[in-house]
Amino acid sequence: MEFNEKLQELRKLKGLTQEELAKELYVSRTAISKWESGRGYPNIDSLKAIANYFEVTIDDLLSGEKIISIAEKENKSNIRNICNLLFGIMDVMSFLLIILPLYPNEVGEYIYSVNLFSYTQINSVNYVIYWIVFVSLILNGIIKIIFTEFGYEKGNKIATSISMIISILLVLFLAMTREAYAIIIAFLLFVIKGVLYSKCKTLGGR
Repeated sequence: MEFNEKLQELRKLKGLTQEELAKELYVSRTAISKWESGRGYPNIDSLKAIANYFEVTIDDLLSGEKIISIAEKENKSNIRNICNLLFGIMDVMSFLLIILPLYPNEVGEYIYSVNLFSYTQINSVNYVIYWIVFVSLILNGIIKIIFTEFGYEKGNKIATSISMIISILLVLFLAMTREAYAIIIAFLLFVIKGVLYSKCKTLGGR
């Protein structure tokens, strides 16, 4: 007997509807429907809850191979979530390019390092481009963190692609404008994201 059939049988023996069982297990009715129709399996925590509620073992519900498969899938999903979260944080950290004294302002015979708010010796076009790019990265990072929280994998992939494209363009633009200090920070953030993406792709099977 397959898991979906076992779950249906156990639920009916208890005289429960899908909605009532969902409340007992603290999941949605849609999840119960999905499991009972054979369109998916619960995660390890939900399996434990089902086993405890019906007073059976996890082995009674699923074969050892299937349990291992679910555990591996869940592990990869957790790795992806951690990677997406860290990637989003890296984008949010682009605010350092705004608040750190990375830009040269010449006053008399001296050159002072100032943040973007105080950077006056720059043409208006470049100044606007800086703000657009930095804010875009920060917003993209916030969106990526939100997508991770709600498990929107497709949105996360799009946000990752946008982040890498903007980061490459930013590094090139800072190199063209010869912003020596700012390009170091931007390049470091880009390298960290590249390494993070590569490692997580290997470990999480993205």
